Amino acid sequence: MSTQMFEGKGHAAVYQKYRFAPGKELQQTILAYLQEKKAIPAELVVDVGCGTGQGTRFLAEHFKKVVGTDISEAQIQEAKETLSMPNVSYLVCPAEELPFPDASVDVLASFTAAHWFDIEKFMKEVQRVVKPGGCVAISTYTVDMSVRYGDCSEKLTKIFKECWDQILKYSHNRLKFVLENYKSIFEALPFPDKKRITDIYDGIPMTVEGVVGYMESASPYQTFMKKDPEAAKSLLQETEKRMLETMGVSSRETPVEFWVRHVCVLGCK
Repeated sequence: MSTQMFEGKGHAAVYQKYRFAPGKELQQTILAYLQEKKAIPAELVVDVGCGTGQGTRFLAEHFKKVVGTDISEAQIQEAKETLSMPNVSYLVCPAEELPFPDASVDVLASFTAAHWFDIEKFMKEVQRVVKPGGCVAISTYTVDMSVRYGDCSEKLTKIFKECWDQILKYSHNRLKFVLENYKSIFEALPFPDKKRITDIYDGIPMTVEGVVGYMESASPYQTFMKKDPEAAKSLLQETEKRMLETMGVSSRETPVEFWVRHVCVLGCK
């Protein structure tokens, strides 16, 4: 069964506020692959482990019918409450028990979620529900991140990484799938036609508040909060203060560019 780390309403609200949609380079990589494999147009696209729907809404811009699924009721509730397109719906279910008939899904996607699944059981479901000729796109952003602003990008990234490294000490062991660039997930995908891309870089427009909020939304930070709430809050407050001082600004709404590296596993049945 999936590892459940995003259950609480408070965490889901933070997730909805601060998690960003797939970046342009990742979007283009996925769409170009689906075009190449003639998976576009598609009747039914499923976003597994959709969280609060950031990836689902991207897919809805390009496909006729998109269903987002997640094991967390709180995450799905947040997704439903966010303004969405009429071709999107959401379901609460485990990634390993998808409520779709055999060979009924044209495209199955998953953004920054597959490392939480029971990989063996999930791949059996992928094999079952995806149509012959259908495709999958399973991606995650990695822990390789940087913050860019004017001529102080290097200093800002150092401050960010010092905080991020503290947070990552509380990581679940399933982060290993991300650290190995989804190699195990790629190998487990039961399609002969598949590839893994590990160097997709995206600059996400954010603010200082958004960067700090992203760290707050991360599952290791939530674990840190449960163990030592005062230390966890203090770490983010101090990090934000240091970033603002380095930038020479006072507003946490100051725009920055948040650079992330994506890994993407693509396959065609």
